[in-house]
Amino acid sequence: MISRANIFSMPRLVISEDARSEDLAALALAFNEIFQLPVTMRCARFPGVRVEKGKVLDNNYSGPVLEEVIRTGKSIRTTPEKGAYRGVPVSVAPIIVEGQVIAAVGVVDVIGTIDIPEVFGAYEDVLKQVSGKVPEKK
Repeated sequence: MISRANIFSMPRLVISEDARSEDLAALALAFNEIFQLPVTMRCARFPGVRVEKGKVLDNNYSGPVLEEVIRTGKSIRTTPEKGAYRGVPVSVAPIIVEGQVIAAVGVVDVIGTIDIPEVFGAYEDVLKQVSGKVPEKK
């Protein structure tokens, strides 16, 4: 049986507006492992972490897009003009609890790095090769 005293000594993850980088690192590392993309996180009141390739590269991290998302409470897809990911498309979303933005999490936006016209321009050629047919244009 687990006693009340043991519950508080068990490992746990807590995210709040006062979370520190040590509190956010485990979650950021998990996202990094899943997506295999750089991940950043910070809480509303303190800098957070920047994670790449399974390692915390910065445990005092804040970026302009993370800060804007915390300020506005709205997700943003953009290419920052400054910071560690200057010139790289990113997607950042708020973490909202009970109507309050307590943190933000961001990833490099691989969709923003793809040349969509080039990818879909090759689509007809791929269809010809695979099926021998090209769909009619609508």
